[in-house]
Amino acid sequence: MKLARFTQDGKTRLGKVVGDDVVELDAVAEGCGGSMRALLARFDELRPALEAATKPRFALSEVRIEAPIADPQKYLAIGMNYQAHADEAAAAGIKAPDSQLWFNKQVSCITGPYDDVVIPAASDKVDYEAELGFVIGRRCRHVSREDARSVIAGYIVTNDVTARDWQFRSPTFTLGKSFDTHGPIGPWIVTDDEVADPHDLMLTLSLNGEERQRSSTGDMIYDIYDQIAYLSTVMTLEPGDIVATGTPANVGIATGTFMRPGDVVRVEIEGLGAIENKFVAEQEVKP
Repeated sequence: MKLARFTQDGKTRLGKVVGDDVVELDAVAEGCGGSMRALLARFDELRPALEAATKPRFALSEVRIEAPIADPQKYLAIGMNYQAHADEAAAAGIKAPDSQLWFNKQVSCITGPYDDVVIPAASDKVDYEAELGFVIGRRCRHVSREDARSVIAGYIVTNDVTARDWQFRSPTFTLGKSFDTHGPIGPWIVTDDEVADPHDLMLTLSLNGEERQRSSTGDMIYDIYDQIAYLSTVMTLEPGDIVATGTPANVGIATGTFMRPGDVVRVEIEGLGAIENKFVAEQEVKP
């Protein structure tokens, strides 16, 4: 299934995408209060009803697709996790970490798959990072690598938008990764059963129609299962938690390319869909 959140006639609802339509799921996800996080926590119980639902049904062209999950408890991301990107950083004098390098994106950064992304007045070095994200489906701790896939609800497309100047002011990266709107995700959650191998997907990013990043997700240094085992050693992972798995080579900072008002960035992952966001100056955003 492709689980989504969408707004129609001013009301935001849960849905599943079927072809060029979205089927509303609120009625069969009774008790979830329109929360994708709540739905994922009960997914095994609700799945037969979710799969059987056929209406109400709306054309995708007639609704607004929102971030598929708006209220995760955590948004975690790993740094320098593609070999080509680590090589790119090494060439710039940045040593690759000896172990998994994790940071937080504050959940207030999350925005929709087609929403504008704001270039803050406080930064002139806003960068893109195309990434495969996955969403946790079960509360878990101390998950072995062998069992890791069983806790994944599904996969999303993400752009780990980064204010590089703010990132390097703090060794935790958090401030530079967490400006409002710097977490576009979506367009929906593709459930794990629909993805044969998450490490064999083509990921691309284009800037104003020009391809800037292209890689197989197989170039990860630490794969998704290693990531889950590592993170769950430290903390309990909850349904709806988002994990971004790293970006390939040719990020903007490597070529001195930073976002300017009017730039459009599209991130696409094979089998998952695409997100596309226009970058706008903070001064242009209405309060």
